[in-house]
Amino acid sequence: MADHKHGDMDIKANEKTFDGFMKWTTWSVIVILVIIVGMAIFIT
Repeated sequence: MADHKHGDMDIKANEKTFDGFMKWTTWSVIVILVIIVGMAIFIT
């Protein structure tokens, strides 16, 4: 079994993917909230 050294792995690709996922999630939540508020204002 290979020796594991904590902190040795290059995680730049993982961090880039996570950052993209967080941006997408943030914008999705914002859009959903805008739609819900718009429905509450204009439908009632």
